[in-house]
Amino acid sequence: MKAFKSLSIAAGVALSFALVPMANAHDDATLDAVKAPHGGQLRMAGASHYELVVVKGSKTATDNAIVVYVTDHAGTKIPTAGASGSVTLLAGKTKVSSVLTPDGDNKLAGHAVYASTPDMKAVVKIKLAGQGEQQARFTPLAARIAENDLHQR
Repeated sequence: MKAFKSLSIAAGVALSFALVPMANAHDDATLDAVKAPHGGQLRMAGASHYELVVVKGSKTATDNAIVVYVTDHAGTKIPTAGASGSVTLLAGKTKVSSVLTPDGDNKLAGHAVYASTPDMKAVVKIKLAGQGEQQARFTPLAARIAENDLHQR
């Protein structure tokens, strides 16, 4: 019985060490090293990945599109029919918000008056049909981390 208990403890410890790399598999730094399918920035929110796409070349504040694509961790599209969402954009002292509505298979879209500034931050909240609200924070115009830089950390 003692041998079984020792074996169980050893197996538990080994499993916990094996899972440690998985805990960081979807952190922001790792996702910043991934080339997003639509040219946006990826973030994890619960069991989903959100890709926020904003207009990159708007030097002055004008009415611009905002799109969020929703996938699972494997990149499979998650339907957004029946979903609702919002995005808040912050740049300097400017704060604007937009409602996001379903717009195709796995995306939600909206519009807001904003300029494309490198210091822009965004908070995206999405409630998929039958699920609780999830939230993710973005720096959508920050420079992407090169994958080689990530491996050298």
